[in-house]
Amino acid sequence: MQVAKRSEEVLDIPISELFPFKDHPFRVVDDEAMQRTVESVSQFGVLSPGIARPRPEGSYEMIAGHRRLHASQLLGLETMPVIVRQMDDDTAIITMVDSNLQRETILPSERAKAYKMKMDAMARKAGRPSKENSGQVGRNFAGKETREIIAEQTGESARQVQRYVNLTNLIPELLDMVDNKKIAFNPAVELSFLTPEEQTNLLDAMEYGQSTPSLSQAQRLKKMSQEGSCDRMTMYAMMSEEKKGDLDRVTIDGSDLRKFFPKSYTPKQMHDVIIKLLTQWQRKRQQERSR
Repeated sequence: MQVAKRSEEVLDIPISELFPFKDHPFRVVDDEAMQRTVESVSQFGVLSPGIARPRPEGSYEMIAGHRRLHASQLLGLETMPVIVRQMDDDTAIITMVDSNLQRETILPSERAKAYKMKMDAMARKAGRPSKENSGQVGRNFAGKETREIIAEQTGESARQVQRYVNLTNLIPELLDMVDNKKIAFNPAVELSFLTPEEQTNLLDAMEYGQSTPSLSQAQRLKKMSQEGSCDRMTMYAMMSEEKKGDLDRVTIDGSDLRKFFPKSYTPKQMHDVIIKLLTQWQRKRQQERSR
């Protein structure tokens, strides 16, 4: 009992002895949220201790508290309050993911990698099913039950958890485009079923056509990949297609419009005049047809 109590003791660990978690899926960036963390640590110190585990080679591996650690480093602090726990790799992964899923803002790639790491860790801890209990534990080893557990813990559906995990099959360039909202989530899930080579070819086709796949195009690509007919030329042709939204949109260069309006006119005034003139033109056509 004394050992357990000591394992939860808060220690001031030198920051030079704290190392980030291996393959940590959550980015630590110097954004506005980090600036708020720095200001908080500067005024009040690290109010909530981090969690770390001893490394075999000495020093400690951070499990929770990477942002607080970075803020402390930016402030030039020498130590940080940390709870040191003995953990195996899978327990450390699950603890790391759970502690970071509380963040206000999480990128799709971060959530995807975190869910994947936790699912794999939970499956390893469950172990392979025995012959006597192949049903329940088998579901766990296969990932189905772990998806359900993660869904319950995060408020997601089990299907949505799996869709996030599927995103980890995207090549880095496409996954970055999902984070940057250049590719929507639903099309990205469909594209995750393409092979890495097909995804690379798609990236070239997107550059060629200066467009990204719609959901229907992504679904077509997935089907063609499954049928073995997803070749480079097909992708180039698809990414050069006019989407429905493009067919309904008319674009007029501003310099062409400015020739017909006083320089003092705002875009709103120009818009109103154009609509008024088009309405008059439409009425005139209707009158001509009724004669």
